[in-house]
Amino acid sequence: MSPENIRIQLPDGSVREVPKGTTPLDVANGISPRLAAAVVVAKIRPLTNPNAETTATETGSEDAMYAAHESGERLVDLSAPLNEDVALWLLKEDAPEALKVVRHSAAHVMATAVLELFPETKLGHGPATDTGFFYDFYREKPFTPDDLEKIEQRMAEVVARDEKFVREYEPREQALREFKANGDFMKQHFVEKFTKDGEQVSLYKNGSFIDFCRGPHVPSTGRVKAFKVTNLAGAYWLGDEKNPQLQRVYGTAFYNKKDLDAHFKHLEEIKARDHRVLGKQLDLYSIQEVAGSGLIFWHPKGGIIRKTMEDWMREECLRRGYNLVFTPHIMKRELWKISGHDGVYSKDMFPPMELDDAEYRVKPMNCPGHILIYKSTPKSYRDLPARYAELGNVYRFERSGTMHGLLRVRGFTQDDAHIFCTPDQVKGEIEACLDFAESVLKTFGFSEYRVELSTRDPNKPGEFFGTADDWAHAEGALQEVLVGRGLSFQTFPGEAAFYGPKIDVKLVDVLGRLWQLSTVQFDFNLPRRFELEYVGEDGERHQPVMVHRALFGSVERFFGVLIEHYAGAFPLWLSPVQIGLVPISEKHHEYAEQVKQKLEAAGLRVELDVRNEKMNAKIRDFTLQKFPFVLVMGDKEAASEAVSVRTRGVGDQGSVSLAEFITRAQGLLESKSPTL
Repeated sequence: MSPENIRIQLPDGSVREVPKGTTPLDVANGISPRLAAAVVVAKIRPLTNPNAETTATETGSEDAMYAAHESGERLVDLSAPLNEDVALWLLKEDAPEALKVVRHSAAHVMATAVLELFPETKLGHGPATDTGFFYDFYREKPFTPDDLEKIEQRMAEVVARDEKFVREYEPREQALREFKANGDFMKQHFVEKFTKDGEQVSLYKNGSFIDFCRGPHVPSTGRVKAFKVTNLAGAYWLGDEKNPQLQRVYGTAFYNKKDLDAHFKHLEEIKARDHRVLGKQLDLYSIQEVAGSGLIFWHPKGGIIRKTMEDWMREECLRRGYNLVFTPHIMKRELWKISGHDGVYSKDMFPPMELDDAEYRVKPMNCPGHILIYKSTPKSYRDLPARYAELGNVYRFERSGTMHGLLRVRGFTQDDAHIFCTPDQVKGEIEACLDFAESVLKTFGFSEYRVELSTRDPNKPGEFFGTADDWAHAEGALQEVLVGRGLSFQTFPGEAAFYGPKIDVKLVDVLGRLWQLSTVQFDFNLPRRFELEYVGEDGERHQPVMVHRALFGSVERFFGVLIEHYAGAFPLWLSPVQIGLVPISEKHHEYAEQVKQKLEAAGLRVELDVRNEKMNAKIRDFTLQKFPFVLVMGDKEAASEAVSVRTRGVGDQGSVSLAEFITRAQGLLESKSPTL
């Protein structure tokens, strides 16, 4: 091969020899002009490192925005010259990565429009997200709804101009001087953070607009075909409330209007399932500002659902060999110093309270309390594994503005358990925890989930307790269990708890949304910090291994997810009121009361409406409350001990005997069926 040529390996395994400087678009044109027109972006991997993988990064983070991951797969512009042997993928609209490139390009189109309309504005950054994109702007005058409309209109003009996205480079020192001279303090920060002295800075231009960015982008602004500016929010510069407040303008983009319209239809479905709206409509819970943000008041109907959830969880814990325990809500600060929470986790805890004998802190977690129970009596290997479970109330200092209904609160109930076992038992216990997690999801009506393994970041040893060998052993144990179960999973370095790695099980709801709930964590640190022991079979003292697990995650968050998953139309076994009774007239009240007594004797929750209202009004009210069944009773039903059944989502199903209906309802309860 000529030294002026390079090898391009395509996905079908074929290899092409091309001159250095050939671009992915050149390769696409060489295959087919139709392919070249359809390609959005390219992905390459150096052939000298065929097994390298891209490191997972947080969606929307600055690392994801600017890091290039030079050692592994990376996205590049279609116009990027190729000067080394690479594997090449030409990504079209069916590739998830391609849509994010379109959205990032849309963010640049938005920034172009904003500077053309409001030249005094200073730019932050504009990453793609899972649902669209945003761009942070600093401007003393707040944007108005009219401004957002103007921005969207100007974006359409920028797209119509079909300006090419061109990558250029300039010396770091020159870029810093220019950004500083223009007062672009955020761009100056990004250049200082993501580049080094002597490096060339990557800039992207379209028309007269220029931005510090490592891309990649679509070939031109004309490829941003379907977009919408959606909303405006505030965001402090660098997340610090002491810094200037930015204006974050959100938008979304798709390949075509059909996909854009489908997206907003999906958002309407989400809005209709909002647990905050349904919680009020169905009278399930409230948040009382006079009491404080992020603190939940469970109303009677919500309380019935909570009791049902907790009863199931406690019964399952007992069946699976757990012991139920209860621990105090506040404990001495010294305890949290021993556990390490007072240092590493202190900013997420409520401030200490000075009492007459010592400082106390409200508990953010249950684990130190369970450890003290373990330590209260000597343990032998015959006592292990010791499994302690608690539905314990914990309190965490979420900042103002971060709370969100039931999903992010300051006080919540964690279905927490801690398992103390020997090293030989730990894999079996992790396996059992995953079995339990799958049972929770199946029982409550979730059939799909994703698994993530969170490990420590070896480049940040100060954030994680323990030695590298400890972490390697713990991470290996979790990974071995996942592989042994045949579960596909994604690894996230740096996302572990400070005391050990963890497995997160994220459920997928009816709208395809991911929710972080169940977690299983390996902990070798707390047993060491609390000097936990057991006497082994050899008569010597050994340190146990500790496994943390929470399956609901929190009762509040799980309840919020249930509300949205079912849109408030809960399965029969979870519904606070399972059956609404509607007598046609006053003369049928006596029979309706007899039906109520028989249903309640069969273990069903019933509400009888004897108001002086028309039958249809009563049926409508019960329907709005999403009761699974409404039973109507008149002369015919009273004469034959029958009920006329209206099933939620189905409608009138005609008359059946009361005994037959009770049998049907009890079957649904016993099976915990998610449908009626």
